[in-house]
This record gives sequence, C-alpha cells and structure tokens, in this order.
Amino acid sequence: MRPGGGAIVTGFGTALPGAALEQPEVWERCFAGHFTDDRVAGRIFRGAGVRRRHAAVNPMAEDVSGWSTGDRMRRYGVEALPLGKEAVGAALADAGLRPEDVGQFAVVSCTGYATPGLDIRIAADLGMAPHLQRLVVGHMGCYAAIPGLGAVSDYVVARGRPALLLCCELTSLHVQPRSDDLGQAVSHALFGDAAVAVVVEPGQRPGREAPGLEVVDVAAVTDPATADHMTWDVTDLGFRMGLSPEVPRVLGRHVRGMVTGLLGRHGLAIGDVDGWAVHPGGPKILDTVAERLDLPGDALDASRGVLAERGNCSSATVLMVLDALRDAGRPRRSRTVVAMAFGPGLTLYAALLRAR
Repeated sequence: MRPGGGAIVTGFGTALPGAALEQPEVWERCFAGHFTDDRVAGRIFRGAGVRRRHAAVNPMAEDVSGWSTGDRMRRYGVEALPLGKEAVGAALADAGLRPEDVGQFAVVSCTGYATPGLDIRIAADLGMAPHLQRLVVGHMGCYAAIPGLGAVSDYVVARGRPALLLCCELTSLHVQPRSDDLGQAVSHALFGDAAVAVVVEPGQRPGREAPGLEVVDVAAVTDPATADHMTWDVTDLGFRMGLSPEVPRVLGRHVRGMVTGLLGRHGLAIGDVDGWAVHPGGPKILDTVAERLDLPGDALDASRGVLAERGNCSSATVLMVLDALRDAGRPRRSRTVVAMAFGPGLTLYAALLRAR
C-alpha cells in the first residue's frame, strides 16, 4: 500500500461522437471500392470483431482521404474539444468532484495536436484552477492510457491532490487514400472514435475515504527488434498505420512473462486476478492473450464487447474495458484486475489495480 492510501480511480466518463455506424454499411457505402483486392478486404472487415462504432467524421458522409494533415488537425480541434469536455464532466460527476478540485490534468492522444491544446482549452472552459499542472502524452498509440494513468497516480501520491486523465482519439480523421495495402484494410476495419476520462484521488483525504480502484503497480516491456511491426507515421495525408501480421505472435512471446512478473511482485498469480481489461487490438490479439495466459473462455468478454460496440479507439479503449468490468461488478472488493494494452515499439504495458 502506498503512503496516504495510494492513488484511487474514483470516476469514469465516456463520450462518443454521433450515432453508431453499422459495420456492414460502412463497408458497402465507403470502403468496398477503397482497396484493390476488395474481396480480401471485405473478409477483413467481416472478421474484425466490430459490429458498430462511432466516428467524429462519418466516412459515408465525408471523404477526408485526400485531406492534408493540416486540414485534419484543424478538424481535430473542432471535434475533440466538446467530446473531451463531455468525458471530463462525466468523470468529475461520477467522482463527486468539482473542476477546481483537480491538481493535475493529463491529456493523451495520438490522433491530433494543437497548441494551445485540449489540456488548456478544456481546463479554461470548465473552470479548473489557473495554477493547474498539465501534462500531454502524444503519439504513444494504443497503450498510452496506462503510462498516463501511472503518471497521474504518481502525482496523486506525491502531492496528495486529485488528478484527471483524458484519452481522446479521433481515428476517423486519418482515413487514407485508395490502396492495395491490406494492412490499411485492417486499420480501417477496426478503429473508432471516443473520449474517456478518469479521476484519480488520494486514498485518504480529510473527510473523504475514496472507494474505487487502487493503482497498485505498472509494468512495461518493449521489443525494439520488432519496432517496424506496428508504426504510426505522420504523412502529408494524415497519420498512417503500419501493421504486420506478426504482431500477435510477438505479443504472445512477451505477454505471459510481463504479467507473471507484475503479479509476482505482489505475491499474486494469474489465477488470483478477478478481472482482465485487455485492449482489443483485434480478435487475434485477444485470442493470443487468452491462450498464453490460460484464461477461462469468458475472461475477455468485456474486451470483446467493447470491440464489437465501439471498435478499437486507440488509447481510450482499455479505459472503456475497465469501466465495463466495473459495471459488471469486477473486480470484487479487495480483488485485483489487470489492465493491459499494446502498441508501437513493439510495446506492452500493464497496470495492476485493486478494488477498495
């Protein structure tokens, strides 16, 4: 246990843009003519594990594939601000805090940038204190929520004040031009848009004992020899994902050792974990994690459910899975949950949390 009762996640807030887009319709009306080998691309879309997802820029109504990166960044500013404010407001309400109570505000995104950014604009619009400390975590990719959570948790323990983490990702801004690269088909079949915020508080404050999920520990492993297996490159036409079919195999090589090492530091084993919040990078990723960790058949239902209903929303996704587990009553009091995500590097990140 950390001094002062540790850092406790006490509030969640999610915001989704627009109405849900149905995957078959997105394929037929937008992407069926987008790839040279549309037959294989169609199989990729049907096998992505996604039923519906949300998009700030609806690809069936607006073709951004030829937009410059500058145009996409300007649109990011327009779309991300209200979405981020909605998620932050919901998280603060869930935790029972006011904006002025927040001592640090961290914003995570790999899909859009501007200065002054969301950290400054949301803080000003919601009335956070002018002496607020701010942190921006950019371009780490799908796993970035976990180092972000680690950073704000360290602040909470060191300063004894609440912190707020926002992950805001608008992947719909980065639709690429027509291509024969089936890796792009995988990307366009999986990704959706979302903003998720979490409040982290000191475990013990005068007059307030914070219930929630204590952030016990964070672990990471990077395999630089496979750095080219997953990339997120800034181009003149937005950000372009590079994705190797070898990614599940590489993750499978590292995931068990990382998880057992994280748990072992706290006298725990895989069988002691009461919930698994695994980033749904795709069905094969989830299958690989379940196999390597010898998990029960339903252990990753929350991850599969988020993938089906929201898609892969980059850094925001693992927080949505963690919130879905909370809604399902997991982990039970005094039990643990492991949150895990993967991304460029090739990098694996995991956090161990305990219910209070």
